[in-house]
Amino acid sequence: MKNNDKLIHVWVPNLFDFKGGIQIYLQDVIQAIVEDFPELKIQIYNKLDKGNNAKFFNIDNISFKFHGKTPGNLQIIHFAWNLLMGFLIEKPHLVLSGHINFAPVAYFACRFTSTPYWIVVHGIDAWDLKNPIKQKALKAAAKIVSVSNYTRDRLLKEQNIDPNQISLLPVTFDANRFEIAPKSTLLLERYGLTPKQPIILTVARLSRSDAYKGYDQVIRALPQIRQQIPDVHYLIVGKGDDHPRIEELVRSLNLQNHVTLTGFIPDEEIVLHYNLCDVFAMPSKGEGFGIVYLEALACGKPTLGGNQDGAIDALCNGELGALINPDDINQITEALIKILQGTYPNPLIYQPEALRQKVIDIFGFERFKQTLAELMKISPIGSHS
Repeated sequence: MKNNDKLIHVWVPNLFDFKGGIQIYLQDVIQAIVEDFPELKIQIYNKLDKGNNAKFFNIDNISFKFHGKTPGNLQIIHFAWNLLMGFLIEKPHLVLSGHINFAPVAYFACRFTSTPYWIVVHGIDAWDLKNPIKQKALKAAAKIVSVSNYTRDRLLKEQNIDPNQISLLPVTFDANRFEIAPKSTLLLERYGLTPKQPIILTVARLSRSDAYKGYDQVIRALPQIRQQIPDVHYLIVGKGDDHPRIEELVRSLNLQNHVTLTGFIPDEEIVLHYNLCDVFAMPSKGEGFGIVYLEALACGKPTLGGNQDGAIDALCNGELGALINPDDINQITEALIKILQGTYPNPLIYQPEALRQKVIDIFGFERFKQTLAELMKISPIGSHS
């Protein structure tokens, strides 16, 4: 059977209405398939979006089925049923499950056919996995695609999976969008900062469920940092239900004049904010990868992450930035002081253009496309008799 007769099902939680790391990653996967395999037909089953932004891809060989208008209490059952019925009627040659939550449906749908299915694992969704049906689905998958070595290694340690079954497809980013630029006068005035004032930045969703991202730890480190760098300012970009608690923590440490919570900012201002800082810091311990690290690096910024999650991959084991114990306030303090004072023992972080080129070489979209194309050649799309 020729490739132009072949259909891929891509099952996603959402792509458009909410823009987080998983959504951006899955958009990149779809875009890479489109560019490398333009002859394939792609049917996207989307659980949560209502369909208002389907023109994102604007390509003839992509079709969408949206389920975001289904009432919440029926949504899971309705979506699972439609996945199963769509599989039986349309007979795809490959199912790409964009989240492990859909893997059980892929397992049951493909169990009695020759159709292969892949599962994308992002991070915390696949760590400490206890659900027996999801475990079975993982082991029966033709390919498990991991966004980081960290998640791959955890799966190998926690589940009885053949190492050859898991392949790495690291997160990518838009190098044309994230570029080195001077500090924005507009933002300096907005936040009452001076051009030479040292600025620490975190970009994260401020959700109670995402407190592992480490902004608390940076806030707690600030009093010690200020002893050596009195005018340092910490900027936290993001919105969420954790905002009031963070404000209370800032007040309790009497840091109101040294921490700014920006709340929501529009997409067109995110690059300006990266370029406003002198160091990007997110000492997380629950990131599957962390695209924000790549975005900061592409803007030529020294970057700090935790050594207990996917930041290890994003910062290439410390080659591209500083990796510290996210539970150790003293380590965070010491590393940030050294970075801001220009004494951190990694000269690359002080060479913006070289840092940017390095992250493009390793994680740019061309490398991402090349890796995905190789995976699809190694694990070819199925055929129906």
